Amino acid sequence: MGSEAMDTEEKEGPSMMEQLVPEITTHALSYLDFTSLCRLSMTNSAMRRAANDDGPWKALYHKDFTVEQRSLNPINGWKAYYAATRAIINTNAEFYNIIRERDLPLMGRFWLNADYVKCTHASGELFSGYNAVMDSWGLAFNWGQGEEQGVDFQIQEVRARLVSDMAWLTFKAFCDNVDSGPFHVTNVYEWHNERWFMVHHHSSPMLLNHENHQFHL
Repeated sequence: MGSEAMDTEEKEGPSMMEQLVPEITTHALSYLDFTSLCRLSMTNSAMRRAANDDGPWKALYHKDFTVEQRSLNPINGWKAYYAATRAIINTNAEFYNIIRERDLPLMGRFWLNADYVKCTHASGELFSGYNAVMDSWGLAFNWGQGEEQGVDFQIQEVRARLVSDMAWLTFKAFCDNVDSGPFHVTNVYEWHNERWFMVHHHSSPMLLNHENHQFHL
């Protein structure tokens, strides 16, 4: 009986998924989400190779983030680039959690302590250098201090770009509980000591209802 079982195991061929030509496998995997693709990579060696291929991760990146970077060829592959993009977007979301909680010490740790960091608030005021930037956030958090929480933002149309140890994000920010906004925002981060630090924040009001403005350079 034991030898028959061994013979049966030896005769078992590859699964139907493993028999597909690579192009079809890549196309099929392109429909999976992040969690499903990660789980598939832990099933067996063949599926791990297929799930770690650039094709599915490039498709997932374009589906979850943007199609604006079709010509991009990430040095470490699309899986690593997807993971890095996901991480910086989560870091950027933490920035708005800090604003909502009015947590100045945490905001201080969020920014890189350097003289070249810059922050332009929606009022148009520019603050340069770490100390000036932190003072500006202190004033912002003290405004409306009687309220239980700070301003709550909804972030939409996030676009992220990563090059080496720098990342920048552009997006629209909508205020839930104040009569202002929405805003166009650009945030820039640098990678130091195994984590992202903010080095630049620029927020400016969006023009709504086809407002007619003349701009002069």
